[in-house]
Amino acid sequence: MSSIISEKNLAVEPAATRVWTEGRVVFIELTDDRIIGFPANRFKILKQATEEQLKKVTLRLNGYALRWEELDEDITVPGVVAGYFQLP
Repeated sequence: MSSIISEKNLAVEPAATRVWTEGRVVFIELTDDRIIGFPANRFKILKQATEEQLKKVTLRLNGYALRWEELDEDITVPGVVAGYFQLP
């Protein structure tokens, strides 16, 4: 007996290829070329950060996480894409 797996049915978690900020909005460009932005104020620690601190974001874990070293804050890219935010 053999099994055939359709690639269309395989779920792939989104990853980012680039991250940047404009004002208090964080933007991520995904591997499928989509660009998603979210207000920094949707996360407790980022809400308290200055715009200068927000600019110091880096990609980690092969594009699956955003990291603000100075703020000791990590946010997952799949969580952002799914709309999981701490604050309304």
